[in-house]
Amino acid sequence: MIELYTAPTPNGFKVSIALEELGLPYEVKPVDLRQGEQFKPEFLKISPNNRIPAIVDGELSIFESGAILVYLAEKTGKLLPASGPVRYQALQWMFFQVGNTGPMLGQAHHFRNYAPEKLQYAIDRYTNEGKRLYGVVDRRLSQSRYLAGAEYTMADIINLPWLLLSANQGIDIAGYPHVARWIGELKARPAVQRGLAVPPRSDAPMDEKAREALFGKQQYERR
Repeated sequence: MIELYTAPTPNGFKVSIALEELGLPYEVKPVDLRQGEQFKPEFLKISPNNRIPAIVDGELSIFESGAILVYLAEKTGKLLPASGPVRYQALQWMFFQVGNTGPMLGQAHHFRNYAPEKLQYAIDRYTNEGKRLYGVVDRRLSQSRYLAGAEYTMADIINLPWLLLSANQGIDIAGYPHVARWIGELKARPAVQRGLAVPPRSDAPMDEKAREALFGKQQYERR
């Protein structure tokens, strides 16, 4: 059985959604990021970058959500064609997420919601880049039902969790009607609903210990 090391974040939801869509049995191993569990030696053996998600499948461990989704698709032969144009359409939108929507929208989210001081330059820079990226996705979805074309693929799964957070990123989703249509369709999928509930969200407050674990100097220590 696959072990899924995860937390209730956009990157974590990518893999839980994929596992639910594929119908693969898995065991959830919650990693409490606010308590610093991502820095424990046993977790670092699986994910040396001290980030979730990560999986263990038998003797194989994989970190980085994009790599995990490719592995799961190739393990099952589903949600990513083995060859041909659609495979590369899907892969390019997967790499688009890894290199663009994840890091850029993540920064917009951070500077708007978690930074200890409001830095208007950073807020404007990342919010404006976020708007540009939503526009890229909106144009694509004006041309096709899903990101890779007519079929639902890992490209949709990897992008969805970040694009669900538009309000926290300073984005008015009403300005991107094709993204809004796509989000509504994907959120109606039972597997997506199940994946977004793994693991359950914590109501713990953002106290100083949590802030240090998430954003403090411990993040940058050499290990």
